[in-house]
Amino acid sequence: MPSLLALDGEGFEIVGVVTRPDRPAGRGRRLTPSAVKQVALEQGLELLTPDRPRGDDFLEAIRSLEPDLSVVVAYGHILRREILDLPRAGSINVHASLLPALRGAAPINWAIARGHTETGVTIMRMVEAMDAGPIIHQVREPIFPDETASELSTRLSELGAEALIESLALLATGAAEEVAQDDELATYAPKIDRETARIDWNRPADEVALMIRAMDASPGAWSTLGGAPIKLFRPQVVPELPDVSSLATPASNGGPPPPGPDPEPGSVLEAEPSRGVVVAAVAGGILITEAQPPGSRRMAASDWINGRGVEVGQRFE
Repeated sequence: MPSLLALDGEGFEIVGVVTRPDRPAGRGRRLTPSAVKQVALEQGLELLTPDRPRGDDFLEAIRSLEPDLSVVVAYGHILRREILDLPRAGSINVHASLLPALRGAAPINWAIARGHTETGVTIMRMVEAMDAGPIIHQVREPIFPDETASELSTRLSELGAEALIESLALLATGAAEEVAQDDELATYAPKIDRETARIDWNRPADEVALMIRAMDASPGAWSTLGGAPIKLFRPQVVPELPDVSSLATPASNGGPPPPGPDPEPGSVLEAEPSRGVVVAAVAGGILITEAQPPGSRRMAASDWINGRGVEVGQRFE
């Protein structure tokens, strides 16, 4: 949406907008338009919402618009050559990574999950291979400590809109130098699904925290507690775990319990409303400060604890 608004704000003639069809959303599962569609309708722009951007009807609809250039931003479909090549000046893409790093559907999520400290936006010429076309313009951007995927996505969408306008100026003046990507340096960012977002507590605590940040807000990192899936947010690594000796089995002679072993990954070690929920992982733990039980809104961990949604001694699976 920021790229569409930037094009309109800079006075470019937008001859048409292509976006996804309306989808069910919310508890009522009502058909809801994309944000791009809402802007297009407000601006009175020609609108196309195909299930898939292919076939003779779609090709003819695009041809009738007589576009000079196609700009693609986070569309989610592979476009065939006849669509890419139809505009006089071809098609360009706004991609949220420093290509050739993180080609694919989820570059923002995987940049965080893999512990990158820097990412950015690439404006590239589109070819049939996935995110492999020549680079027109790149802008680098740091990833802040504890930043989530949803926060980074917002920042990069604005940065991408600025980079798009800069790229169009370069193309218009003939100053753009399109540089081929080095395929040997390519890495990939595959599509995120619900199973990808399931938390593996048997991994080091710092990796678990990265994954939880990377899955925010959609689809949301999750784990089961008492058989129910719980989404967890806003993690902090806890290098030194709370004393868990009280969770150990009492000695057979009735005396005090022996010192407990390292807590089992996924064990809830602390549930304090003033702080949050501490869960054991490998080489440390994770402090969770927000959660979303099934059928509920996203809430502060204190509300979850006070509602008896979690207790010390339980274990996430």
